[in-house]
Amino acid sequence: MIFEVTNHDLCVGKINILGVSSSSLVLVGDTNSIQLVSAFDTPPESLIIGPLVPLAPGG
Repeated sequence: MIFEVTNHDLCVGKINILGVSSSSLVLVGDTNSIQLVSAFDTPPESLIIGPLVPLAPGG
Protein backbone atom coordinates (compact mmCIF):
# COMPACT_ATOMS: atom_id res chain seq x y z
CA MET A 1 0.00 0.00 0.00
CA ILE A 2 1.32 3.45 -0.90
CA PHE A 3 0.03 6.31 1.28
CA GLU A 4 1.12 9.77 0.21
CA VAL A 5 0.56 12.90 2.34
CA THR A 6 1.28 16.52 1.47
CA ASN A 7 1.98 18.48 4.65
CA HIS A 8 1.27 22.17 5.02
CA ASP A 9 1.77 24.48 8.02
CA LEU A 10 0.81 22.82 11.30
CA CYS A 11 0.25 24.52 14.64
CA VAL A 12 -0.80 22.41 17.64
CA GLY A 13 -1.76 24.41 20.70
CA LYS A 14 -2.88 21.65 23.07
CA ILE A 15 -3.49 17.91 23.02
CA ASN A 16 -5.86 16.46 25.62
CA ILE A 17 -5.90 12.64 25.83
CA LEU A 18 -8.58 11.22 28.11
CA GLY A 19 -7.79 7.52 27.64
CA VAL A 20 -5.84 5.03 25.57
CA SER A 21 -6.61 1.66 24.05
CA SER A 22 -4.47 -1.45 24.39
CA SER A 23 -2.29 -0.24 21.52
CA SER A 24 -2.15 3.43 20.57
CA LEU A 25 -0.13 5.91 18.53
CA VAL A 26 -0.12 9.70 18.84
CA LEU A 27 2.02 11.45 16.26
CA VAL A 28 2.41 15.19 15.76
CA GLY A 29 4.92 16.07 13.06
CA ASP A 30 6.69 14.24 10.27
CA THR A 31 8.16 10.77 9.99
CA ASN A 32 9.59 8.66 7.19
CA SER A 33 8.43 5.29 8.49
CA ILE A 34 6.07 3.86 11.12
CA GLN A 35 5.96 0.17 11.98
CA LEU A 36 3.41 -1.03 14.53
CA VAL A 37 3.62 -4.54 15.96
CA SER A 38 1.38 -6.30 18.46
CA ALA A 39 1.75 -9.75 20.00
CA PHE A 40 -0.03 -11.73 22.71
CA ASP A 41 1.75 -14.35 24.79
CA THR A 42 -1.43 -15.69 26.39
CA PRO A 43 -4.04 -18.04 24.92
CA PRO A 44 -6.95 -16.25 23.19
CA GLU A 45 -9.53 -17.56 25.71
CA SER A 46 -7.77 -15.67 28.56
CA LEU A 47 -7.97 -12.31 26.76
CA ILE A 48 -10.52 -9.97 28.36
CA ILE A 49 -11.73 -7.04 26.26
CA GLY A 50 -13.14 -4.33 28.51
CA PRO A 51 -13.78 -0.59 28.61
CA LEU A 52 -10.98 1.92 28.20
CA VAL A 53 -9.11 2.97 31.33
CA PRO A 54 -9.00 6.78 31.69
CA LEU A 55 -5.71 8.49 32.42
CA ALA A 56 -5.30 10.28 35.75
CA PRO A 57 -6.14 14.01 35.61
CA GLY A 58 -3.11 16.18 34.86
CA GLY A 59 -4.15 18.80 37.43
